Amino acid sequence: MSLPPGFLDELRTRLSLGQVVGRKVMWDTRKSNQGKGDLWAPCPFHQEKSASFHVDDRKGYYYCFGCHAKGDAISFVRETENVDFMEAVRILAGEAGMPMPERDPQAQQKADHRTILVDIMEQAVQFHRLQLQTGVAAAARDYLERRGLSVEAQARWNIGFAPAHNGVLEHLSGKGIEQKLIIDAGLAAKSDRGNGLYNRFRDRIMFPIRDARGRAIGFGGRAMDPNQPAKYYNSPETPLFDKGRSLYNHGPAREAAGKGKPLIVAEGYMDVIALSEAGFEATVAPLGTAITENQLQMLWRIAPEPIIALDGDTAGLRAAMRVIDIALPLLEAGQSLRFALMPDGMDPDDLIKSQGAGAMQKLIDQAIPMVQLLWQRETEGKTYDSPERKAALDKALREKIKLISDPSIRAHYGEAIKEMRWELFSKRKRSGGGARPQQRKWAPGNQAAWKRDISPVSTSKNSALGTGAAKEEYLREAVILATLVANPKVAIEFESALEELDCRDQTHGDVQSCLLRHLGADDLRGVIVDALGPMVLENLMTHSHVAISPAIRRAGDDAIARLCLAEEFAKLNARLGHAREIEDAVEDLSGVADEGLTWRLAQATAAVERAERGDNDDKAEYAVRKNGSRLKKDELSALDRLLKQIGYADGPDTPES
Repeated sequence: MSLPPGFLDELRTRLSLGQVVGRKVMWDTRKSNQGKGDLWAPCPFHQEKSASFHVDDRKGYYYCFGCHAKGDAISFVRETENVDFMEAVRILAGEAGMPMPERDPQAQQKADHRTILVDIMEQAVQFHRLQLQTGVAAAARDYLERRGLSVEAQARWNIGFAPAHNGVLEHLSGKGIEQKLIIDAGLAAKSDRGNGLYNRFRDRIMFPIRDARGRAIGFGGRAMDPNQPAKYYNSPETPLFDKGRSLYNHGPAREAAGKGKPLIVAEGYMDVIALSEAGFEATVAPLGTAITENQLQMLWRIAPEPIIALDGDTAGLRAAMRVIDIALPLLEAGQSLRFALMPDGMDPDDLIKSQGAGAMQKLIDQAIPMVQLLWQRETEGKTYDSPERKAALDKALREKIKLISDPSIRAHYGEAIKEMRWELFSKRKRSGGGARPQQRKWAPGNQAAWKRDISPVSTSKNSALGTGAAKEEYLREAVILATLVANPKVAIEFESALEELDCRDQTHGDVQSCLLRHLGADDLRGVIVDALGPMVLENLMTHSHVAISPAIRRAGDDAIARLCLAEEFAKLNARLGHAREIEDAVEDLSGVADEGLTWRLAQATAAVERAERGDNDDKAEYAVRKNGSRLKKDELSALDRLLKQIGYADGPDTPES
C-alpha cells in the first residue's frame, strides 16, 4: 500500500531509535554516551564480543563496523523481526501511537493475490518432492546419486521431479485451484496452438527457489533429456519471481554469513548445494543470468566482500569479467568483490569431489581482489613492446577506472594499477636485457691473461668513467627526479620516459619506483617522504646541481618543467646509449678489433654530441676523431684505457686533439 506524504518522516520523528534497538541489544556503558545519543553495543546481526554496533540516536541511523549493517528504525525491525516493509511500519506506528492510514484497496488486492500464489507454490514443491520417489523418477534419482546427493540432502533442499505427463497442472487443478492462478504462479502456460494449457516443467529435476524469508517463489528445472534445448530452465517472471532480484539459497546464506562464514557466489544450483553440504553454507547463485546490479546490492547487504567462484572455463571467466564492469560504478568504501578462480574446466562441485573441501577452502583464502582481475583481463596474452601499445593499455585502464564514482576508491585503484604497471614493465625491461648486468666476463681465446671483470659504466669512483660520464649521469638523474617531485602536474606526462630510466644509483632507483607507483597523487612529496623517509628527498632537493636548475628554482612553472625534463631525458639517454654501445662493442669483440667497432663507437659519440649541443658548448673541451665526431677528453681517455684493458692498445682510430 502507498503511505501519505510525510507519514514516515513523522513516524521517525516520534520514535527513538535507541529505544527500538535497545530491545535487542545490551548497551556498552563504557563506550556509550546516553546524553548525546551516542550508543554502542555488540552487533545483533553477527556474532561478536566487542561493541562495534553504533547507534546515532539523534540522526536516527545505525551502523556496524564489523558486518557493515546499516539503516534506520524501519530497516532494523525488518531485519530483526523478519517482516516486510509495511509490517515493520505497522509495528513502529503502534509503538509511536500513530494510526496506520487506510489501505489502498488495489494494493490490498495485490497483496492477497501474492499470498495465494505463495501457497500454490508451496503445494507445487510438495508435489514434486513426492514425484521424485515414484517409478518415473528412477533416472532422476540415479543422476542425483551420481552427483553425490544423499536422500537426506535431497530432502534438505526440497529437490523434486516434474514428470513428463500428469504434472503439477493436473494435480493442482484436481484440488480445485483456478487455472489462472496456476498460470500466474508460472507453473503452466497457454498453448500457442490454442488447445488448452501445458506444464512449463516436464521431465525435469526441480530445485525450489525461495526468497530471503524462505517462501517458495519459483523453480529451476534440470532437463533429463540431453536433447532438450535448455539444460536448465527457470520459472518465468511472475508477481512472486523476478530472477534479476533473486538469489538461490538467499535466506540460509544470509544467516550463515551473519555467523562469520564467507559469502560465496557460485554459478548454479548444484554448485550451491555441493558447497553448502561441504561446509560453505553462505553460498548463493544468480538464476540463469549474469549477476545484475540488484543482485550485487543484495550480496553487499549480506557481506561487504563476496567471493565470486565461477567455473574455470571460458564461459566462467567471461562471466567474471562481466561482473567487474557491473560492479565498478557501484563500489563504495569497504564494499567490493574478490574472485576465486577454479582450475581450468572445473566447477566448485568438481573440485570438492576430486580434491576435497580443503582445496576449495584454499582457493577461497587465496581469492584475488577485483583490481587484480581487472588488470589480468586487460594485459593477459598481450605484448607491450611499443609506446603505442603501452598507451593503449593506459587508455583502456583509465576508461575503466573512470567508471568508479567514489573518488577515494578511484584514487586507490589508480595507485594499484600504477603498482602493477610498474611491476610489469620493470620485469620486461630486466628480462629483455635493458637493465645493465653488474658483472661481465670477457676472455679472448689466446689472451687468457687479460681475463677480468669489466663494468664499463659502473658508478664506482674507481671505474673508467667514474669521474666523467657516471658523475654526469648521476647529476642528470638527480635533476630529473627532483623536477618530477617538484612539479607533480607535469610528472605524469613523463611516465613512459621515467619507466625507461635505468638509474645507476640505488637511492635514485628507490625514488623512481616510488614516483611510478604514486604519479598523480595529490601530495606526491608527502607520499615519497612517508615511503623513503625525509632525508632521501632532502638530500636530493638540496644537491647543489639540482638547486640551481630553473625547474627547481621556479617550481610550479609547468612550461619550464616540461622543457627541463625533455632536455635532461634526451641528454641522459644519449649518454647512456653511448655507454651501452661501448659495453656491447667490447662484449662482441673477439680477438682483433676492426673498423666496425670504431664505427659503432663513433655513432654513439655523435649521438652524445647532438644531445649536448648548447649545453656549455663554448666551455667544454672536446677531442676531434678522424670521422669528424667529437668526444669529451675525459671520456675519450677512459675509452682508450678500456681498449688497452682488453688488449687493443694501438687502434686504427687514434684521436687527434
